[in-house]
Order: sequence, then C-alpha cells, then structure tokens
Amino acid sequence: MKIAVLIPCYNEELTIEKVIKDFKKELPEADIYVYDNNSKDKTAEIARKNGAIVRHEYRQGKGNVVRSMFRDIDADIYVMTDGDDTYPAEEVHKLIEPIKNGQADMVIGDRLTNGTYKNENKRQFHQFGNNLVKNSINSLFKTNLKDIMTGYRVFNKVFVKTMPVMSPKFEIETEMTLHALDKKFIIKEIPIVYRDRPEGSESKLNTVGDGIKVIKTIIKMYKDFKPRQFFCRIALIIAIIGLIIGVPVILEFVETSYITKVPSAILATGIMTIALIVAQCGVILDTVVKQYHERYELEVSKYVQLEKMNKKK
Repeated sequence: MKIAVLIPCYNEELTIEKVIKDFKKELPEADIYVYDNNSKDKTAEIARKNGAIVRHEYRQGKGNVVRSMFRDIDADIYVMTDGDDTYPAEEVHKLIEPIKNGQADMVIGDRLTNGTYKNENKRQFHQFGNNLVKNSINSLFKTNLKDIMTGYRVFNKVFVKTMPVMSPKFEIETEMTLHALDKKFIIKEIPIVYRDRPEGSESKLNTVGDGIKVIKTIIKMYKDFKPRQFFCRIALIIAIIGLIIGVPVILEFVETSYITKVPSAILATGIMTIALIVAQCGVILDTVVKQYHERYELEVSKYVQLEKMNKKK
C-alpha cells in the first residue's frame, strides 16, 4: 500500500531534519511531503536536502496547506504530523495498523489520555482549550472522544478525497473530527507519547486568537450540521423572552377582560412571531442537511466503486 507522510511546515528549520529522518527510518517505503507555508527560514532547503518532496503553499494557514495536500497527493494511507518534532515517529506503526486492516477511516494520536501532553506542554490555557473543544463536540454528537485537536493523524484514501476542507488555519483539526463524526466515518483513538517543542522552537499557535477561531468553528459546524437543534434552541430562548413580556398582559386580560399594556402586547406578539420563524428555519434547514447527506453518501459510494474498478485495471 502506498503511504504518504504529510508535514505542514512554517519556520521549522530547527526540527524538520530530525522529523524527516525519523519517519524515513520508521517508514522507508513512504513518500515524505513537506509543504512549506511561506517560511522565512531554511525549512524548505533543509527538507529538500534530507530527501523530502518539497512543495509550497502560498496561502497562509495550516488549513490551506492541508487542503492542497489532500487535493494533490495520491496514496492509500496518509500520515499527517507536525514539523516541530512533538510527535514521535516510532508511534506511527500502531496508528497505521487500523487503517491497513480496514478498522478505521481516521486514526487519532491521542496525547491526553496518558498525561504526557499535560506534563510536557508548558503553554497556559492550552489544556483548558482542548477540554472546552472536546466537551463541546462530545456533547453535540453524543460521543466520547479523548483528543480533538491533535495534529498526529492517519487517514484512508476515501476520507482524504471526500473531505471538503473549509477552515483556513488551525481550526482544521476540529473540522476533520466534526466531518468524520457527521459523515459516520469510523474514528479510532490510540494513546501516543507527546513531547514539547525543543528549546528555541516557537509554537505558531495563538492561545486566545486561535481558541476563539475554534469556538467559532464549533458554532458554525453546529449550525451547519445540526440546524434543527441550533435554531430551535435559539427560538426557545426568544420565546421565553416573549413569554416574560407577554404573561403580565395575559394575566391582565384574564382578570379585567381588557388590555392597558398595549406596547407590551405588541412587543410580545412580535417576539413570539420571530421565535416561530426561527424554529421554522431550523426545520427547513434540517431537511436540506438530510438531503445533502444523502447526496454525499451517493458520491462517496460512486468514488469507492470507481477506485475498485481502477485497482482491478
């Protein structure tokens, strides 16, 4: 089976040589691709000298890099890792195994279960952010994933070639997980050892800025994937506000058969109308999403059948 190792890179000249050598040692048969994302150092030069296939992505952001990787590279198994040497290459065999055996479509390298991420990562609030995203997604999809935002993943070809990458930056890991859950792909998590960046190597993550982007992505995905729940909950909040304003008007009418609080009555009626419209939007969009899922399943089935025919040839 053809294996491709995908390494998105931005200013990783201190670590990229070791990452490439480690993966060449563990997967000598694999093609190693380094996608340089406008690095200002010698990342691309060092990667090329060490035998990696170097390509460039000029749109800034990890999501843009992953989009190009998924479009350009043809393989049976895709290993995605970071160029900062935080994910040990020797762990790759146990991540690949479920893909080879057809037991999973995406395998996640879980940094959190064994506690190595907590012990190694010294950046404030990262653990809090990981837990916030994890708990939000687990609640939304009724699942029990342990690590949502890890950058160490292995995919099969069907997942890679049928995933529409929309996120431009570091929200990409969250989007991958949401896509897999929503489209019923099989996810398997395997605990891995995590090590912090070596001294002198700087993280490209902005804890607050990228955290806000991830939360926005979750809200957007919630709206897109679960529109009935999303809009009906908003409608419920609006309706409660309408009731708070309207109940005194109703009570007055019951007691006196007359309404003196006309502005409140008009406001309450308008708010309840808005709540009804919002709820109807949720129902309509839910139907649209179901139709999209049906079309997606048909397209994936066509793709799988085409791949089988090509392999026979």
